Amino acid sequence: MIYGDGQDWLKAERRKVVLFGMSGLGKTHVSNLLRGDGDWFHYSVDYRIGTRYMGEHIADNAKKHAMQVPFLRHLLMTDSIYIGSNITFNNLTPLSTYLGKPGNPEKGGLTFAEYMRRQEQHMEAEVAALLDTAHFSERAQRLYGYPHFVCDSGGSICEVVDPADPEDPVLKALETDALLIWLKGSEAHTEELIRRFDRAPKPMYYQTRFLTEGWAAYQEETGLGPEEIDPDAFVRWSYGRALAHRQPRYAAMAERGVTVTAEEVSQIRTAADFETLVARALDRR
Repeated sequence: MIYGDGQDWLKAERRKVVLFGMSGLGKTHVSNLLRGDGDWFHYSVDYRIGTRYMGEHIADNAKKHAMQVPFLRHLLMTDSIYIGSNITFNNLTPLSTYLGKPGNPEKGGLTFAEYMRRQEQHMEAEVAALLDTAHFSERAQRLYGYPHFVCDSGGSICEVVDPADPEDPVLKALETDALLIWLKGSEAHTEELIRRFDRAPKPMYYQTRFLTEGWAAYQEETGLGPEEIDPDAFVRWSYGRALAHRQPRYAAMAERGVTVTAEEVSQIRTAADFETLVARALDRR
C-alpha cells in the first residue's frame, strides 16, 4: 500500500483513494462531499464509462428508438435535431437504461443475446475506465492543481477483476497509485439495498458465467420461456444472488487496502472526518 499507517496518510502531501463496494452504501456521497471541500478531485468511473466509452452506444440506442417515430425520423435524417445523453455523476440512468434487462419484449425486455452483448461492452468499458484512474489522478494535479484524488468506482468493480490474483492488471494499477477502501455494509444494509432495488429495479453488470447460469436457473425455477420472463422480476431475482456473490470478492479486494463500515461512513460530515476515518482504518489493519 502507498500509505504505511495512519500517520503516513495524514502527513501525505497527496491523498489518493479508490472507493469500492455495493452501490447505495455511500461511495458517491463521500466523493461529492470531498469534492465540495475544494481540495479533492472526484473521478467517477461510471461517468467515464457512460461518456467516454459507451456514450456512442447510448446515443445510438436512443436514435434507434427515435427513428421509429416518423416526426423524429425526418428531423434526424435532415440533421435538424441532436440526440445525446445527459448523464451526470448523480444521474446514471442513460447508462443503466442502455444496459437493459432480458425478457419479454412487450415489457421492454431484450433478447438474452443482445443483453449479453451490452454486458460485454460494459465490461470492456469498465476495465478501460478503471485503468484511466492513474491518468486522471496525475491530470487532476497537473492541470487543475488538486492535491487530493478520489476514484468513485462502480459496484461492479469486483466483477471485472480477479481479487485472488496478485498480478491482476487492474488491481495492480489501482493499488500502485491509490489506497483501496472497501465501504462494507452490514446485514441490515443488505436487506435495505434489496428492498430499495425491489422498489425500483435497475440494470446492472454481472459476470458472464453468473448471468448465464442465472438465466437458465430462473427459467427452470419458473417454467417460463425466454420471451415470457418479466424483465424486472428477473433482475430482482438476480440482485439478491449478486449481493451474496460479490461480498467475498469485495473482501478479497480489501486485503489489498483497508475497510470502513457503512455505519462509519454515515457519520462523515467533512473531508477532515473522512481523513481521520481512513487513518484509523490504516492503523487497525
